[in-house]
Parts: sequence; C-alpha cells; structure tokens
Amino acid sequence: MSYTVEERGNPNSLGYRLFFKNAEGKYISPFHDIPMYADESQNVFHMVVEVPRWTNAKMEIATKDILNPIKQDVKKGKLRYVANVFPHKGYIWNYGAIPQTWEDPAHKDKDTDCCGDNDPIDVCEIGSKVCSRGEVIRVKVLGVLAMIDEGETDWKVIAINVEDPEANDLNNISDVQRLKPGYLEATVDWFRRYKVPDGKPENRFAFNDEFKDKDFAIEVIKSTHSFWKALVNQKANAGELNCKNTCVSASDSPFCCSVDEAKAAVSETCPCGKEEPIPSSVDKWFYYERK
Repeated sequence: MSYTVEERGNPNSLGYRLFFKNAEGKYISPFHDIPMYADESQNVFHMVVEVPRWTNAKMEIATKDILNPIKQDVKKGKLRYVANVFPHKGYIWNYGAIPQTWEDPAHKDKDTDCCGDNDPIDVCEIGSKVCSRGEVIRVKVLGVLAMIDEGETDWKVIAINVEDPEANDLNNISDVQRLKPGYLEATVDWFRRYKVPDGKPENRFAFNDEFKDKDFAIEVIKSTHSFWKALVNQKANAGELNCKNTCVSASDSPFCCSVDEAKAAVSETCPCGKEEPIPSSVDKWFYYERK
C-alpha cells in the first residue's frame, strides 16, 4: 500500500497541515487508517515520519484534529522547535510514530510505574537516509527506551528502514551498540536534555537508562496496539482525541468518517501557500554540563 500527502496552509506557519491519502486517493488518518503492520509474519511495522533527521520543527500527528494531519506543535501561541543541545543538531534520527498504537493515559505500566502519554508510540529510525515529512516507511524494530516525561510513560522505539543498506546487519539492539558505537548513548543524552533550554528538568528513564531488546520492544508495541483497538471500539475513554477514520470503523460507528466529510474537513483549511521564514533563533546552540 502506498500513501501520499497533501500540504495545506503555509509551511512554517500556524495553519500548516499535512493530510494523508491512500493509493486510491482517499483521505485517511495516519493515526487510525494506516495498518500497524507492513508484514506481520516478519514483524515489519509501518512508521509515519513526522520529523526528518537534522530538522528542528516539532511536527506531530494531530491526534485531536479530524483526520489527524501532521502539524507543528504550538507552545504559548508560537510554533515549537527543539533546541540544539550541544553536540546535537535538531533530531538525530528520522522521528515519527507507529500507526494504530496508543499509549493509554489510564494504564499504569508495570515497568515504568507511570501512565501512558496519550499519543501513538514514538519511533527513532536510525538508517542512513534522511526521510521526508509524511513519508510512510516499513521498519524493523531493534529495541526500545523507556522514557519518563513529566511523569508519563513515553516509549521510544529504535528501528531501521527495511530498505536501508545496513538493515540486514541490524537485527537487535546489541547490533546497534556494536555497529553504531555511541549512537544509543547519544540518543539517551538527547532525550534527557532536549527540554532543558525551555526551563524543564532533565527527563528520566526506566531500566537504569538501558535499552530493552527487540522482543521486549515488539511486546510493548503490541500492547499499545491493543489499547488503540479499545479506543476505536469505544471501550476506552477517548477524551479529546479525534478517532474519526475512513477505513477502520463500521458505517454505523460515530468514528466513521465519510468521503464527503473528509473532503469537507480538508477544504476548510487554506491551500498550500508561500513558505514562511524559520526564525534564526532555531539555529542557536545550547551548552550544558551533563549532570
């Protein structure tokens, strides 16, 4: 299955949105309508790329908006960019999410002792290619990091694009440690300190800051898929989440979004226009001693 994206609004503006279409040209939700598995027999998962490597704009699936387009996170009325905490520049992997997963805020994880962060599960893709925003790629899971972000469980899956030249050599988290020395340590450092320039404390991690292996990671993903199933089947509290979809829910479900309703939702946004300038402050480097 192939997917395309449609830009709406001016890039780098509050009104910018990236909507998704399937191979038939039908608008879909990247949260709900793209299958979690690309190949279940091989444990290959779909990943929706929200943030290409080396970029700073904090783009994410808009879980509370109809059709869940990708948009830039906003804080105090301003577009959010992650800071460059030395020696890092922007995101150090292609960053995104696995569709049809949900970290349930009502579920307290037995390992982290914290509840979910109310988002799809995050993925750091460590391949050689810089992906495009909105690209849907097939990934092989290698391991997972359990971050505790302001008291919430926020799993970070480590994966590689199955089409990457190194994909055959990377089959578990130990292979990353062996073939990409320093990358996992840099990943922990990035997640630990990326909010410090905003005045936030350093993030914490379960399991003594250590990554869990592939099998553990796949079980975590499966559990978040079961939470998502409960969500779209109205067996979990959706809260402010928008669960409208065009491919999953039956026609009598309140979450079923018709073709006309989907088209109307997109048409309510502005056509794609001129790119706005990115503030020069985004390139600033921050220096902090590691504690």
